[in-house]
Amino acid sequence: MKLVIAATGASGAIYLQRLLAQIDCAAHEVHLVMSAPAKEVAKQELDDFKVPSNVSQHSENDMNVPFVSGSARFDAMVIVPCSMATLGRIASGSSDSALLRAADVFLKERRKLILVPRETPWNLIHARNVVTLLEAGAIVLPAIPSFYSRPGSVTAVVDTVVWRILDQIGLPSAHTYRWGEKSVSTKRKKN
Repeated sequence: MKLVIAATGASGAIYLQRLLAQIDCAAHEVHLVMSAPAKEVAKQELDDFKVPSNVSQHSENDMNVPFVSGSARFDAMVIVPCSMATLGRIASGSSDSALLRAADVFLKERRKLILVPRETPWNLIHARNVVTLLEAGAIVLPAIPSFYSRPGSVTAVVDTVVWRILDQIGLPSAHTYRWGEKSVSTKRKKN
């Protein structure tokens, strides 16, 4: 599978870190684009942000990357975290960076584009931008964790969102907790 993973300046770099950790980057072609604010947020939020060695990293301003052309075949693009500013630019059709151009290409070519906003609350402009993107074919997957698996750590909470992203990409994780398929441990049932 050929994937573009991108990140913008919203809080939530841990979602990006956990997604990269759970994709087999040796088995799949993964391209990473991080905006300058995303890099700053990763430094602020994570002690040791790591990009797997098999991931191809690209500048947000490099318009010569293959995934900015509709003729290049890619399977999915995920923007995690996706700031509301980026979401709005994509909704308006702006494509003045490699990240925005790639999102535009994925929409126009009817390829899977998954946006993971973490910001809350939304205003009416945010909501209208989300509707515009849904109508254009994007998947908007807010970083809203689930708790029925009774996660016991911050990483486990984050993984409940990452598992949903992986399902949408088509790379489900064997570790995903699925309602009704696994029982919660006896220790957790007592709490």
